[in-house]
Amino acid sequence: MTDSTDFTRLLRSARDDSAARERLYALVYDELRSVARNQLRSERQSHTLQATALANEVYLKLCGQTRADWQSRAQFFAVAARATRRVLVDYARARLRNKRGGGADHVELEAAIGVPAETPDTALVALDDALSRLREQDPVKCSIVEMRYFTGLNNKEIADVLEISSRTVERHWRYAKAWLFRAMSDGPASEDIDR
Repeated sequence: MTDSTDFTRLLRSARDDSAARERLYALVYDELRSVARNQLRSERQSHTLQATALANEVYLKLCGQTRADWQSRAQFFAVAARATRRVLVDYARARLRNKRGGGADHVELEAAIGVPAETPDTALVALDDALSRLREQDPVKCSIVEMRYFTGLNNKEIADVLEISSRTVERHWRYAKAWLFRAMSDGPASEDIDR
């Protein structure tokens, strides 16, 4: 299904129609699983959450959105980014509660931000904390990071969702990376975000 209008119609009808939910699942599952695989690559080797389980949990969260007014495929995957973030962060926080640091491997937080952390779980929790602070100051910049990092949307897709230009997305992305680098490096985070 390449027509975005058909995809949006399917998204909307999936709320109440089980056949539409099955068609939607068939259309988006491979992409959600690919997103999940990409996210789990930066996790430790012994991570017990598998791409299939992550994709399934994210899909269930998305289909459980009874109040969502789906506008487009890009918006769907933007919300998927936020859901992926929540699932991974909740999983990391639970692991940290159960086992504080015990021998986890060093991981880089991808080239997106470039700040390594002690363990994958602490890196993800640190990123989540920094993103929460960024969201308080500038929700748009936070959304851009979520969409790029957690779902892999490109600048054009993000621009379509946020209804801003691709150049603005790129400018906000550069700023957000620098802000997150400072925040995650325990440096002083800017209180006033340059709009």
